[in-house]
Formats: sequence, C-alpha cells, structure tokens
Amino acid sequence: MSLRNIGIVYRKELIDSLRDRRTVISMIIVPLLLMPLLTIGIGGVLVRQVGEAREEVPKVMILGGLDSPNVRKQLEQLVQVNVVPEEPDYADEISNKQIRAAVEIPEGFDAKLAAGEPMTVKIYMYEGELKSSFGAERLQKFFRDLRDRTVRQNLESRQLPVSLIRPFDIQQQNVAPAEKVGGTVLGGLVPYFVILLCLTGAMYPAMDLTAGEKERGTIETILCSPISRTHLVLGKFLMVLTASILTAVLSLASMAVSFGAGKKMLLSVAHGTADATMQITVSGKAIVSIFFIVLPLAVFFSAALLAISLFAKSFKEAQSYISPLMIVVVLPAVAAMLPGVELNTALALVPVLNTSLISKEIITGTYHWKYIALIFASSSIYAAAALAIAVKLFQREDVLFRT
Repeated sequence: MSLRNIGIVYRKELIDSLRDRRTVISMIIVPLLLMPLLTIGIGGVLVRQVGEAREEVPKVMILGGLDSPNVRKQLEQLVQVNVVPEEPDYADEISNKQIRAAVEIPEGFDAKLAAGEPMTVKIYMYEGELKSSFGAERLQKFFRDLRDRTVRQNLESRQLPVSLIRPFDIQQQNVAPAEKVGGTVLGGLVPYFVILLCLTGAMYPAMDLTAGEKERGTIETILCSPISRTHLVLGKFLMVLTASILTAVLSLASMAVSFGAGKKMLLSVAHGTADATMQITVSGKAIVSIFFIVLPLAVFFSAALLAISLFAKSFKEAQSYISPLMIVVVLPAVAAMLPGVELNTALALVPVLNTSLISKEIITGTYHWKYIALIFASSSIYAAAALAIAVKLFQREDVLFRT
C-alpha cells in the first residue's frame, strides 16, 4: 500500500473537483446557506403567517339559538369574532375557507342554562387549518368562560364557596435542563439534515470521478498511469469522503449558528410565544459527538456512491441510478422522527436509522455508550464492506469500460 500514490491521486482529484462548479455548490454553498434559509428565512415566514392568523378576526356562523337571545347577543358582541348570517351549507363554507368556524347552539339554551340542565354545544371547524383552529379556539374560550361564570353565580346564589368545584389547582413544572428540552424540538431535525447533506455532498464528486470521466473519455488515461487500481480507487474515494465530511462539518457549523440566531423565532412557531424559560441549545460536545457518529456513515455513503456511479456510462445515467438511493436514505432518517421510535439493540444495527436515532439522543444530552459503540462498529463494518466492493469493481474491465 503506497500512501504516496494515493495522495497523488487524491490531490489531483481534489484540485479537479474544486474547479467543478456543481461540486463546489453541493459541497460548500448548499450546507452554508440551507440551514440559515430554513431557520431564519422559512422560520420568519412561518412566524409572520402565524401572527397574521392570530390577529385576523375570523368569520363564524351561529347555528340555531333563535330561542336563546341572551347567548346570541353575547356572541354577536364578541370583538374577537365576526358573526355572519346563518346558511344551510355552513360545512362547505368552512371547507372552502369562506368562514372559519360555526357553533351550533342547542334548543332552549338560555332556559336550560338557567335551570342547570346538561346540554352540548357543537363547534364545527376545518381541522388542521390554522385560521379555522384559531376561530374555533375563540368560540371555545367564550363558552368556557360562560360556563365558569354560570357556575360561580349558581354557587354564590346558594352562598357556597367557589372552591367547592375547584378544591385544588394543578401546576406543571419542568425539571429537565434546557439542553434536553431544546433537544426534543431539534432532536429529529438535526440528524435528518446532516445525514441528507452528507449524502448530497458526496453525490456529485462520486458521479464526476467515475461516470463523468467515462463521459469525458479521461478514465482510460488515468488507468494507464503507473498507479495500481487499488491506489486509484482509494484516492478517488478519499476525495469523495472529503466532500462528504466537509459538507457535514459545514452543515453542523451552519446549523449551530442558525439555531443560535433563530431560536427565538423557532420557539414562537412552536409555542405561540417566545418562552424565556425554554432555550434551544446545542452544545459543542454534542456537535463533536454527532460528527464522529456520522463519520462511518460518510465513509459508507462515499464508497457506495462511488461503486454505483461506476456502473453508469454517463453522468446522466449515474443520476438515474443514484436518485432512488435518496429515498432509501430519507425514509429511515424520517422514521427516526416518528413518535414512539426509540433506540434499541435491533435498530442500532439498521444503517442510517441507527445514526439518526443516536444523534437525536446526543442532542438531548443523553449518551448511551453501549449503543454508541455498537452503532459506530456496525456502521464501520458497513463502510468497510462498501469500500471493498468499490475496490473490487475497479478491478473489473467489464465495469470500467461498460458500453
């Protein structure tokens, strides 16, 4: 094994790749700009949309209640809603966003309320639609307040204390540190983007150094050089790995800066207001730990992309081969964000999913050393196998000169 020969190939491929605009964009520009764009750009748009939805006076419709003028009058006088005339197709109007919600008042509501008879008020809304949710929320608040006032009045009229129906209060208090609380918000997103960018950073260099050289007719020239095929493929592999690692490092750095600048904005979207007691923090220890966990995965991606691209006769054909790989990588990364999916011994052996799950735990400040060792070891084995396959394929003439 000649490190000098590998270094020569690596240096040559690195210089050539840095001259390629697509490689520079995928390796440097995308990771540096993607996270600020997502957190500050898209986050700002979300904050503005949520704010506009909260400030809008929603149109609501009152169904029935003609025999209950008291409650209808109070609803019509609410400044938080705009009551529109009753229509029989209220459900279609809600679905078409012409109105935001409708409330159905039971027959004889005023009389039954005074008599203390049980009844049900129905609120119709467009579930999942933000402005409809806010409209329904305001109607719910009105009827909750009306119910509480009625109960207090009934108790006072009987000279009974209000505490009779509310003998104690319930108060929740967070005891988890800010790092863990913030990690629950970011735990699934951070590894998802790091893994995805790690793959995309290696994608274009891998295709260019194999299928691209076939298309340009330069692969024959480099194969005629006095360097063995093994040294050649290892030099190319190190170039692809450099692109993948650089993309991961830049994405982590960009992510840390972006979340530091946009954490107030993210909290506003998640909780409706910027809670000063909750902080989104990603420690330097977590960033370094995630980097070392992702490192074997970057090796695996680089070797696998190099092997797959080698089969292609052109850059375009290589893209068609690698595109399905994006789905294979994205699905397990997304699965790690699903509720109820927790790290165990079996999942620690599943590529991509194991890295995503352990990264999520690390961000919250939890270090399962047994799983970390198992995941690092299994990922290293997968990476070594992929690299061995790539080296083996470079030895085959029918693959290198496939027509």
